[in-house]
Amino acid sequence: MHGNEAEFLATISGFLGGFYVTLSIMNGVAALYVWEKLHKPRLACYWAGVAIVFLILAPIALSGNPQWMKAISVPLSIQRIANMILGIPWVYSTGTFLLMLGLFLGRKFFVKAVVAWAGLNLCLLLMGMSMTNPSFAGIVTKPDNVPIVGMVFLLGFFTWLSASKAVTNDTRAKNNLEPLEKTDDAQEKVLVWPDLVYTEMICMIALTAILILWAVLLQAPLEEPASSVKTPNPSKAPWYFLGLQEMLVYYDPWMAGVVLPSLIVFGLMAIPFIDFNPQGNGYYTINERKFAYLTFQFGFLVLWVTLIVLGTFLRGPNWNFFGPYEIWDTHKVVALNNVDLSEYFWVITLDRALPRAPEDASALIELGYIVWRELPGILLLGGYLIATPPLLAMTIFRKFFVRMGFIRFMVLSNLLLFMMLLPIKMVLRWTVNLKYIIHIDEYFLNF
Repeated sequence: MHGNEAEFLATISGFLGGFYVTLSIMNGVAALYVWEKLHKPRLACYWAGVAIVFLILAPIALSGNPQWMKAISVPLSIQRIANMILGIPWVYSTGTFLLMLGLFLGRKFFVKAVVAWAGLNLCLLLMGMSMTNPSFAGIVTKPDNVPIVGMVFLLGFFTWLSASKAVTNDTRAKNNLEPLEKTDDAQEKVLVWPDLVYTEMICMIALTAILILWAVLLQAPLEEPASSVKTPNPSKAPWYFLGLQEMLVYYDPWMAGVVLPSLIVFGLMAIPFIDFNPQGNGYYTINERKFAYLTFQFGFLVLWVTLIVLGTFLRGPNWNFFGPYEIWDTHKVVALNNVDLSEYFWVITLDRALPRAPEDASALIELGYIVWRELPGILLLGGYLIATPPLLAMTIFRKFFVRMGFIRFMVLSNLLLFMMLLPIKMVLRWTVNLKYIIHIDEYFLNF
């Protein structure tokens, strides 16, 4: 083992030991809760065993011994496979979509508390085993990224919590029972004083203590003063804008920074006016609003959250893709030959030069040549936006069209089509290096 790596393991040993001790305490408390409150001694013994395993890992990590810590690390072969797989953009994007689809189809199994707790422990164990890799630890423990790691776990928890309540209500609906939110116990009133104010005060004190501890343990992520002669590499936007920054890879700034965000805001505003389903208001449900649930989860989790995670942890110097255990090498060069759809059609398929207007041609003739050059993209995009809604109305969305009417259905279908343009363009860029479907630099119209 290299000296630098051994020095790194000695540095990370204290944090990693405390991490495993925390996981041991967490599972010990869970075991006591299952024993005392749920009266399930066998399950309590399982979680007690998990707590003992983490307690055994703690002194191994605290020792800082390279050989011992190697035994509790992710094997190098698996690290290489993870770098190879997750370093491919379309694999990451497709994998997150398939993961969401699998969780949706198996939601009755995954919302079980035992399954969710086991999944949390596996994720935390994998994270601990990965922390012995300097590249992974350097990214995850960076002060800017620590809150994002925490938010990923919080997002997973609240997604699971809402899905769990929805599955419970769907099960009750099958048994002709009202949702939990409409039962007498759920509608019990709580006084603002002292109940709510007391709870808020306790939360305020707890959060203040956490922030003080955070400030002591983590240095503020302050960098040197901005300089026009020294740009950070990679230069990243704040985490909440990383999704937009990733979209700039696939679209022009006017499209990624103005049109698509505006459509997102417009779509959120239009939801109350295009929603025709009276069910599912005021309580959690999935079965009664499957289309709305899947659309929201796809747009929020797959097209927004995963782009933030991608930009934070997988985008490195020169905005290249890097695997989770890969060194962020500033000298890494990825050869890309981005090609427009017009080039694919005229140059590659027909083996002809792109149509160009004569030098002395008028503006109107030049415009005609531009339209002729970009005609394949214009027809393709026009057919996608114009022909698809009627096709959907006559096939898979026929019931929606009948119940919604023409105007509401057209608004809904076009919002969905614009939303799907992002993953379609991402896949085309990653697979066939397609840069623009319509490329009209003369009028700054690139799509």
